[in-house]
Amino acid sequence: MKYIPQIILFALLFASCSKETSDPSTPYVDDDLAGPISRPASGYGADGTYTVAKITFPSPVYTGKNVEIFYPQGITSPKPTIFYSHPYGGEESAYNIGLYEFIAKKGYVVVFAPYPTTGVTVDDRYNTLWQSFKKAVTDYPNIIDTKQVGFMGHSFGGGASFSLAHKAFNEEGWGVNGRFIFAMAQWYAYQLSDSQLLDFPSNTKLITEVYDDDVTNDHRLAIDIFKNINIANSEKDFILIKKSVLPSFTYIADHSLPNTQTSYDAYDYYGVYRLLDAMIDYSFNGNLSGKNVALGNGSAAQITMPSYNGQALEPLVVTDNPVALYPQSKYLFQCSSTNNPRISHCN
Repeated sequence: MKYIPQIILFALLFASCSKETSDPSTPYVDDDLAGPISRPASGYGADGTYTVAKITFPSPVYTGKNVEIFYPQGITSPKPTIFYSHPYGGEESAYNIGLYEFIAKKGYVVVFAPYPTTGVTVDDRYNTLWQSFKKAVTDYPNIIDTKQVGFMGHSFGGGASFSLAHKAFNEEGWGVNGRFIFAMAQWYAYQLSDSQLLDFPSNTKLITEVYDDDVTNDHRLAIDIFKNINIANSEKDFILIKKSVLPSFTYIADHSLPNTQTSYDAYDYYGVYRLLDAMIDYSFNGNLSGKNVALGNGSAAQITMPSYNGQALEPLVVTDNPVALYPQSKYLFQCSSTNNPRISHCN
């Protein structure tokens, strides 16, 4: 596998990463950036009651870096687990710490595995993620329940989540009692053939999420996988988040959503965390209320966003038959690029 040119990688890195916090263990919250709408007080998307604990261990592949496991403090049995694949440049968990802590506060486990942004191939990065996830499962069976698992990722990690999930589900048998994939603003999907896309277990569920202001990753990349994967329409939804303009604040739906540092706002909680929370509840507990929010096929409970002073944020746009709204020229990483191993599916 050839190297992706470093200048392009750095372009994406600066597009998707942000300023560092003084305390990387605490979510960055700037009142000027957070906006006027508070996080949910109850229901899906509201913070859980668990205290967050963390275990770290040296990456089995990426020298000098640690894999991190966030989990509910005081648990006495293994819990359903999310395996998270970060975007280029997001190899420090502080970049999106709010998401990992949200998952643990709700009573679940999340494994965060860093991989190098430059100097390695795409296959190397996939291997780093996989070996890290495998070691976490092997070394911490008292924390991680592989019978109920989700694969979640953003950008590069969004594209990688499909191959990693396929390996985990089909080769390792993870997720026999519940499986899902949650892909956000995904990049190219490697190590994923047409036959593999037709080979996901029947209990696999999927949310594919894209952002209207994203100029980094062509939405055709997400549309291709969504349309060609063998998951029934009743168990998958393609979700578009659009910008909302209030008199005093604008909520942007760009490539950096979600992250804790440049903004930690209603779009994080209502556009991502709420859907993830509901997807977990439906996938692992069979709760149909969770399905109505996560995979509601455009239900009011799914698409409705909160209001401020009587003005509602733009509703989510949900479909089972997505189409590209913009020309490829809008995006840095276009579907027709020779770097796309699925270039033949761009139409």
